[in-house]
Amino acid sequence: MMLGTIVNAAAILVGGAIGLLLRKRLPERISDAVMSGVALTVLYVGISGSLEGEKTLVAILSMVVGGAIGTWINIDKGLNRLGEYAQKKLSSGQEGNTFAEGFINASLVFCVGAMAVVGSLQSGLTGNHEVLFAKALLDGVSAAVYAAALGSGVLLSALPVLLYQGAITLLAGLLSPVLAEEVVAEMTCVGSLLIIGIGLNMLKVTKLKLANYLPAIFLPILFCKLF
Repeated sequence: MMLGTIVNAAAILVGGAIGLLLRKRLPERISDAVMSGVALTVLYVGISGSLEGEKTLVAILSMVVGGAIGTWINIDKGLNRLGEYAQKKLSSGQEGNTFAEGFINASLVFCVGAMAVVGSLQSGLTGNHEVLFAKALLDGVSAAVYAAALGSGVLLSALPVLLYQGAITLLAGLLSPVLAEEVVAEMTCVGSLLIIGIGLNMLKVTKLKLANYLPAIFLPILFCKLF
């Protein structure tokens, strides 16, 4: 049942490891160019995904209420502490703040989107892993690029993917009525707005604490029922 999710997480680890090997061989000016290229690509992914939503009010309410909840809890601070702790335990300490940045950004990119939800539901309900296998290929390539730009924190994003997709897979029977097609579309839209924020942060246009908006991704489940 969990095969698709396990393959997805493994692909991120393998792709990220390849990206780290490439990173060590890149001059700084090329590394900076790769970083900018990744940021522009992330913007494209975010804009494309945001267009899947059709209920503007749901997106607005989700972002406003989710951002307020996340800021009150201060999710960003907690995730950064986790990234810093993992950096001390797992990395050489030479990456600076990019370890936590790579972990948070990659986790958002890999967990947000219809493929993660729909693929996990299919795995749990029918044992069909084709969607997650396709996602694994895409995430593996993306992980290589992100790791080359942001460092080893990208590899740690395999853990949230394993937990998030694994939970949906195991609870597929209970979640399938709640995660209707229109709900998944609105969740993808809201999550993609956060991905746009990642691209803007990477380009140093903004300094958004995007982790504080994580609750917004799940609020369309509620607001789609209300509206």
